[in-house]
Amino acid sequence: MADYPHMIVPVDHIEPVPRRIRAVLANEVVLDTTRARYVWEVPMYPQYYVPIDDVNRDVLVDEHKSERLRRGTAHLQGVRVGEVSRPSSARLYADDSLPGLAGTVRFDWEALDSWIEEDEEVFVHPRNPYARVDALRSTRHVRVELDGAVLAESASPVMVFETGLPTRYYINRTEVNFEHLFPSDTVSSCPYKGKTSRYWSVRIGDKTHPDLAWCYDFPTRQLSPIAGLVAFYNEKVDVILDGTLLARPTTHFS
Repeated sequence: MADYPHMIVPVDHIEPVPRRIRAVLANEVVLDTTRARYVWEVPMYPQYYVPIDDVNRDVLVDEHKSERLRRGTAHLQGVRVGEVSRPSSARLYADDSLPGLAGTVRFDWEALDSWIEEDEEVFVHPRNPYARVDALRSTRHVRVELDGAVLAESASPVMVFETGLPTRYYINRTEVNFEHLFPSDTVSSCPYKGKTSRYWSVRIGDKTHPDLAWCYDFPTRQLSPIAGLVAFYNEKVDVILDGTLLARPTTHFS
């Protein structure tokens, strides 16, 4: 049993989105709606389904193909703006769909250049309205080790509690042993924290462990306490909290 809360929303759950949602491709607004629906295709987070009347139809390309999906029949659409084309990146749901989904369009997130909730950009996927992400300062003692080497040790971490994920321990850079760390080119994004500014791999002896640590120099305002701090994947290192070695979780998200 995991030692952190799990997501509890069932697959195919549908809720109204109370936020204005926009998305852009090649500087063209593809959709602008205050009537989107959250649809949980997986338990961790929802996707947006947007009424076709709030979609810029000029950018849709009917591919005259249909798919029978668990939520109903979907007519495949491409998205094209000038020379930029995203084939089969949208699905227009037919009348046999789940209640509330007929006449809505589900876009592949990565097919569009940016997604905006109200006036703030959102990364990776929509934020889950049932998830909490809290960054709390702490005086608990945290030590991070790997193969017998101490990578970091702190009595003043910031602990990030995110629904569905193990606790992350963000540590001051002055408390990280950079003798074992070297920067990588990896960048990742999070809907709640923003975009990472740096990743580090770890080298101990002649063994290299890629992308074990990261930081957000400019996180979202809600997660401002983690700015500039370094976190490690609990899944790949040993974390000793107040003298107790924690079991390694299996989840792998930053």
